[in-house]
Amino acid sequence: MKAENNKKLKEKKNWILLLLKKLAKILFNRIFYVAVAMLVQLGWIFLMVLRLAAFSRYVDIVIKLVGVVLVLWILNKEINPSYKLAWTMLILILPILGVVLYFVFGRSRIATIMQQHFEQRIEESREYLRDRPETRQKLEELDPSAAIQSRYISDVSRFPVHENTTAEYFQVGDDMFPVLVQELKQAKKYIFIEYFIINDGVMWRTIRHILEEKAAEGVDVRLIYDGFGCLTTLPHKYYEELRAKGIKCQVFNPFRPLLNIIQNNRDHRKLCIIDGWVGFTGGINLADEYINQKERFGHWKDTAVMLKGEAVWNMTAMFLHMWAVVGRSDESIDYEAYFPHKYHEEEFESDGFVQPFCDTPLDEEIVGENVYLNIINKAKRYVYICTPYLIIDNEMMTALCLAAKSGVDVRIMTPGIPDKKLVFLLTQSYYRQLLEAGVKIYEYQPGFLHAKSFVCDDEIGVVGTINLDYRSLYLHFEDGVWIYKNKVVQDIKDDFTQTMEYCNPVELEFCLNRNIGVRMMQNIFRAFAPML
Repeated sequence: MKAENNKKLKEKKNWILLLLKKLAKILFNRIFYVAVAMLVQLGWIFLMVLRLAAFSRYVDIVIKLVGVVLVLWILNKEINPSYKLAWTMLILILPILGVVLYFVFGRSRIATIMQQHFEQRIEESREYLRDRPETRQKLEELDPSAAIQSRYISDVSRFPVHENTTAEYFQVGDDMFPVLVQELKQAKKYIFIEYFIINDGVMWRTIRHILEEKAAEGVDVRLIYDGFGCLTTLPHKYYEELRAKGIKCQVFNPFRPLLNIIQNNRDHRKLCIIDGWVGFTGGINLADEYINQKERFGHWKDTAVMLKGEAVWNMTAMFLHMWAVVGRSDESIDYEAYFPHKYHEEEFESDGFVQPFCDTPLDEEIVGENVYLNIINKAKRYVYICTPYLIIDNEMMTALCLAAKSGVDVRIMTPGIPDKKLVFLLTQSYYRQLLEAGVKIYEYQPGFLHAKSFVCDDEIGVVGTINLDYRSLYLHFEDGVWIYKNKVVQDIKDDFTQTMEYCNPVELEFCLNRNIGVRMMQNIFRAFAPML
């Protein structure tokens, strides 16, 4: 009896120690203090406005009038109707809270600060980012429909289409990582890295060791990481530690607990450029779960593409633009110093047409979504899509449903195990309308699907960082690669069809038989989806 009591007492002590450790982990986590500070400031602003409104009915009338004026201003902005609807509902239902939240989170103040700098950089690089006339003519003669899609990217995102480029597709991060390591070790002149998330572990320690060695050899090593994406994964002022090792480092939009600093716009891009000759992009961040060295949400399914050749120049220019803007440098960039032919004597091989592009929240042009819409609207036989999040606007919903109703085989693959349960519930709220239109939906059962890819008619593919959600399409800096008549288009298709074997098809009955509580939650979340 005594032994049993001692055992229970020991178990109780262990449980208390475990609880204290978890509590300490929360209390000593930097994000805890950031969250508390933001909540305190937001609560203080809200209480001040609320007290003013309660103090006088005239103040209350003024606040409501401000809300109405703000709603009219939002309705006349050139932004997505769903975004307008979400903010309009919130402001009209809860004027005080709605007005406060909009001025804190609804506007993109970073756009005001960065717009001019980005435009300056793009303008100064315009002569270095032009379509070759012979490449453009060849594409137009080969396929006028594909040429129209490519021209849109060239004219709007200002990144040209290229030949003289090869591509290699990776079905999982596990396959990409050793190739990335091998290419990094061969760097001679420069390594440019830009990622949303970096986390200490096998992947990052391996890469960092190479970067330190290369920097010591005199290679120009530069790194940009996102302040919010790395908030919980890197120590405070980690850039100082890297700079001490010879790695030039900058933080995009550092996360600070100040409500007057707009945090909505993040650098979600994933770029690694080596000597302007080799470029990597895709959904894979520099963290162990992306290469399945650490298990989070089951097996992590992600994709990436490696380019070799002239098209890597687009990626190099993207990075140089961002580096100058984040560093707030007024000096002109010597673009010619980074031309790949300065470091490589080999002839560029060629395989189809390759066009890396980027999208920014600094203008009203939603390049990423329009690239996707062009593919869907011009599809003749099939469109296969991988996305971790499916939170789409009316334009995307209409395009997908119309394509399926017109006889195009439209298939969408989403995760079976989510990383964010609320977002997953929201993703599933879009299933019913798509299924009723004939779109086929599959959920990846072994784990989390983080891939972002499109493939269409055995001819066109896109691999990059752009999710099918409002944040990727409207708020974040993103990048992708538009690919035509390259062998990796078939690789993307084969990967999709092979991965289907590990998926469960979603039936319409799944949506119809959900309990009323879940469906009500989904309806509420849908109304405010652009704000989540």
